[in-house]
Amino acid sequence: MEVLGISEKDLSERFIKSGGKGGQNVNKVSTAVHLVHIPTGKQIKCSVYRTQGLNRYKARDLLCLELERKWNQAESDAFVQKLRKKKQDKHRKSIKKKLEKEKTEWNEPM
Repeated sequence: MEVLGISEKDLSERFIKSGGKGGQNVNKVSTAVHLVHIPTGKQIKCSVYRTQGLNRYKARDLLCLELERKWNQAESDAFVQKLRKKKQDKHRKSIKKKLEKEKTEWNEPM
């Protein structure tokens, strides 16, 4: 979380009853975790484990993975845009050069 710049102040956490496998424990005790990253609005609900502590840890882990994926996607999109622009510029230059060459060929006396 420190590497991504996420602090505990940026998180909103609620505990809810999960249900499913785990027997009486998950049906009576609020073991599921609903985590919200306030700046981005990203929400994670985790009820993988039977204990609240493990679900809290896993929810934070999942949140970090989602945010990291989002930021990496933004960086890769910027890189792709840069490559496209470079390719377009190269194409434009080659067309311009070709047109100039044809123009000089037409203007030369025979």
